[in-house]
Amino acid sequence: MSAPVIEVSELTKIYRVYRKEGGVRGALKGLFSRKYDEVRAVDGVSFSLCEGEFVGFLGPNGAGKTTVLKMLSGLLNPTSGNARVLGFTPWERSNAMKRQFSLLMGQKNALWWDLPARESLELNRAIYEIPVAQFNEVVETLTTLLDVKDKMSTMVRELSLGERMKMELIAALLHRPKVLFLDEPTIGLDVVSQKKVREFLRQYNAEHRIVTMLTSHYMGDIEELCERVIIIDKGRLFFDGPLDDITNRYVTEKILTLDFADSRMERGLEGCGEVIEQTPVSLKLKVPRAEVAAVCRRILESNPVRDIEVLEPPIEDIIRRLFDEQRAAR
Repeated sequence: MSAPVIEVSELTKIYRVYRKEGGVRGALKGLFSRKYDEVRAVDGVSFSLCEGEFVGFLGPNGAGKTTVLKMLSGLLNPTSGNARVLGFTPWERSNAMKRQFSLLMGQKNALWWDLPARESLELNRAIYEIPVAQFNEVVETLTTLLDVKDKMSTMVRELSLGERMKMELIAALLHRPKVLFLDEPTIGLDVVSQKKVREFLRQYNAEHRIVTMLTSHYMGDIEELCERVIIIDKGRLFFDGPLDDITNRYVTEKILTLDFADSRMERGLEGCGEVIEQTPVSLKLKVPRAEVAAVCRRILESNPVRDIEVLEPPIEDIIRRLFDEQRAAR
């Protein structure tokens, strides 16, 4: 294992939030004596990432994901704890570090809306002092991979959401960063654009071996791109490991989908599992993992099955169950 590119130790961010009392009296009282609550947005998070890792960073809304990314990018100072990114302390905001990482937030714009895409990228080239030859090479390669070469003369504000996100990706990668933080990069994109962006990110990470941290509410992004996931809730880390481990540790059922040759499928189905969906010629069951083989055999012996498929439950359901169990334990 190579030396860590990102090291995080007991990273904590606490906000003081003004607690206002209700009514006019409360408002007047607040002018002279204010009460504050402490909100631990991030609470003692520790992990490390090595060269080439593509890691999913998961958690519900308000879990602290974006706060962690902002601290690692130097946009926020932590309350306590330490972090090193490429050997630098992020909140010291060293120019040398800024030239080696990128933060792409799906809900924020890095490009100038009133300029054509190429001119907007040219401004980024000037900011990062990228040689013209390198700029032209990177833009040619990335616009080809993302299929937006014909959009370079279009005003940024006139691009579709998918086209703009692809241009934002190009802007984030112009200076060939070694670390890439992606905060909801496919939010709002259609299925085709999501797939194109995922394919590009997978290929780029494999070729350039950059460290990539991805937050996303689209579990398809995580399943297709990340072998390792880090999960936090209410600022605390409670899982860090292979995505497959979540399935193996927290899933006790599998989903069995059956298509029948005709509507004669009533025989031998009692006690086979929990029915999720049913039509005259199809059936979807939730079956205990240990009983899948026996249930399949029993149904096949008694019914005219045309097709059968055994799947893991959707990763969204698995993560939701994991959160529920953690909160119940607290």
